[in-house]
Amino acid sequence: MTTSGTVRSFGLIALSVADFYTSLLRCLDELGLATEFWPVPVEIAGAVPFAEDRTHASYNAGEVRRFWLTLIEADRVFTMFRGRFLGKASPVHLFWGALDLAVSRFSGRPAPPHPGGAPNCGPRVMLEAYSHEVCSAGYWPGGDPEGIFYSYVYPEPEGYREFPIRPAGAYFSAELGEFVLPYPLVRTAADPDSVLLEFLQSTYEAAASCAHWNRRALERLN
Repeated sequence: MTTSGTVRSFGLIALSVADFYTSLLRCLDELGLATEFWPVPVEIAGAVPFAEDRTHASYNAGEVRRFWLTLIEADRVFTMFRGRFLGKASPVHLFWGALDLAVSRFSGRPAPPHPGGAPNCGPRVMLEAYSHEVCSAGYWPGGDPEGIFYSYVYPEPEGYREFPIRPAGAYFSAELGEFVLPYPLVRTAADPDSVLLEFLQSTYEAAASCAHWNRRALERLN
């Protein structure tokens, strides 16, 4: 819908990626909102361009709704966590690549140039995203049947991986280079908000303590 009230739409049904992509571009064109897209999925090795992908064509409305509800609850807790920080912090946002919901805190200090390496993602993107020291946390629907909560820091300081974190069941994944909290541990907890906030806080403390951030200036103490 545009501000003039003009509407274009198409149904969320089992379409191939190519048909969905074509329908989306057609609607934007008809609304006078022609938009340039990078036409290949990023952060996916061997990705097929959207306009050519007729292999992936399923749509499960129930699973999509459950994913949406997960994002709503995660967004609420991430927003609470973000409010505890006085320094520069990102909004809670959905990454276009791995489709993870994330929130980032920054120390205010510049970081060494990021080496890049994400599949189908230009190095300039990574250089800009990691231009300053950052601790990021989020929910990723991959990595486990129900997805995972994660937390990492760039650049990674000495002692970070060995730093004691909470709650029980959270751990450092050498494969991902991140702290991980399996989603079922949050979903089945008596107080899911507290469990997730404990993970977010303790992994932030790991990053800020090991990297010697100015925590007195950056954190809300009351």
